[in-house]
Amino acid sequence: MAAGVRFWWAHRSLRLRLTAAAALVIAVGLAAAAVLLVVWLHASLVNGLDSAALQRAEVVAADADSAPINADIPAADHGEDAVQVVDRGGNVIASSGNLRHRPRAFFFPVSRSGTPRAHAVQDIPVGESGSWRAVGVPAGSARNPVTVYVAVPTESVDQGLARLAVGLAAGTPAVVALLTAVVWALTGRALRPVEAMRAQTAEITASDLGRRLDVPPTADALARLARTLNDLLERLDTATRRQRRFIADAAHELRSPLSALRTRLDVAARHAPSPETQTLAGSLLRDCERLTRLVDDLLRLARLDDRRGIRMRSVDLDEIVFAEVREARRRTGLPIDQHAVGAARVRGDADALARVARNLLDNAVRYARSRITVSLHSGDGTACLVVADDGPGIPDADRERVFERFTRLDDARSRDTGGSGLGLAIVHDVVMAHHGRTLIEDNHPGARVVVLLPAEECC
Repeated sequence: MAAGVRFWWAHRSLRLRLTAAAALVIAVGLAAAAVLLVVWLHASLVNGLDSAALQRAEVVAADADSAPINADIPAADHGEDAVQVVDRGGNVIASSGNLRHRPRAFFFPVSRSGTPRAHAVQDIPVGESGSWRAVGVPAGSARNPVTVYVAVPTESVDQGLARLAVGLAAGTPAVVALLTAVVWALTGRALRPVEAMRAQTAEITASDLGRRLDVPPTADALARLARTLNDLLERLDTATRRQRRFIADAAHELRSPLSALRTRLDVAARHAPSPETQTLAGSLLRDCERLTRLVDDLLRLARLDDRRGIRMRSVDLDEIVFAEVREARRRTGLPIDQHAVGAARVRGDADALARVARNLLDNAVRYARSRITVSLHSGDGTACLVVADDGPGIPDADRERVFERFTRLDDARSRDTGGSGLGLAIVHDVVMAHHGRTLIEDNHPGARVVVLLPAEECC
């Protein structure tokens, strides 16, 4: 249970955790302050009652020392108190009006030295018999000593403290809620630069490392974090550009010798002196063509990563699809159904989109068993291109992985059929560069590769 709570707490937002921690500290602090206030005020008021009782007792004791004790002690001006004067035998010889004809009410011992100590007394037969604070003061002569007892009621103190406690109990949660809301707002304001940096970082892709984060106009940790992240982006951008430049240069430099090698192998295959040599030259020619396609794919990916060579203009996607279907029919004997291809206009690079259609058709040709279906339609601002085959299909778990570079699946789609593992990766990157999406669905049997692109209105 505790581990589950810790896991839940660890996955809450930083703003929520900071606010909850602050609310807990505020609640504990206010509750402790309220308790201390009530305790201190109670002690202060009780000390005041003790002082008032002592003063009254000293006045009565002074009267008893200077004159004969009157059986009726006059009431005090400051309020109702209870007074009894008890002789050595414990008999009540004088009392205030509220204790007239009452039995002895005080039995605690009285110290003859030092400051008299107050006592809490209950059930004095006055009024509703509540709680009292009482003191005893020795008086009289040595031959006839008496004890003066004075008690003052604590009802007013108890009622005042009860009202204060009720007010604090009702007001403290409201104050905690108000301060929590203030902390929530201040925390959100303090974390706003962090959220802005997070949003900017989320928009930076591997092909757009030239962007930088906005540095807050402060000299705090957030500004230092933004500058550190910008330095990191600068280093990543430099390293990525160097890598892309190397791939592009290497692919470009390989194209010329590969082209020359392909020409020589083609000539050798045509004029081979023996069948064995002709077979060997043909095999080498196929490998050379495959290597040439791989180099072209690498060069294409390097340009896509660098967003170079993408020229956006209005193109008719249906014309591109028809042209690529015609080319695909020259490379395969499988039927390719294009009856569902409708008009669709998009804004993009015609060559790159042709490469998308070509790679999708090559992928379908490679794995189809009996037929290939191509469809294209436009609606709701989206052009949808679908290339379907009736081959082995792609499992759900691998439908994201097939768009990664040099990916080969472990099923029938991984057999050595001349593919480089870059065809669908190029499709994905080109579509992403055109602000679209690429999906894979079931064709029952086979796979349907769906390309969604922003469409333009047809005139």
